Amino acid sequence: MGTQANVNPDLLPGTLDMLILKTLSRGPNHGYGIAQDIHRASGDALRIGEGSLYPALQRLLLNNWVKAEWGVSDTNRKARYYRITPAGRKQLAAEVRDFDFLLSAIARVMESA
Repeated sequence: MGTQANVNPDLLPGTLDMLILKTLSRGPNHGYGIAQDIHRASGDALRIGEGSLYPALQRLLLNNWVKAEWGVSDTNRKARYYRITPAGRKQLAAEVRDFDFLLSAIARVMESA
């Protein structure tokens, strides 16, 4: 069996922003829900702590890649819901393209003798 670790998605620049934008491309969500969706989608490999998540969400808000509004969560608590903007969708596409290029470059290095 493989080992399970808390992996920091900021190992590569912009990775956390990309993961958040991808999660929000599936629909609006609150901070805790975003972290849970990333954790679940990664097969429980990635855990995003509040100390990383909320500064990233603030950065995305400042860049106009997400918008936020207050709502009520499934547990009947006040929560800030985030949704991706059209500019955020463009940014996500650019980040995915750059990330794929980087992964290919890393794979070439790893495969070389």
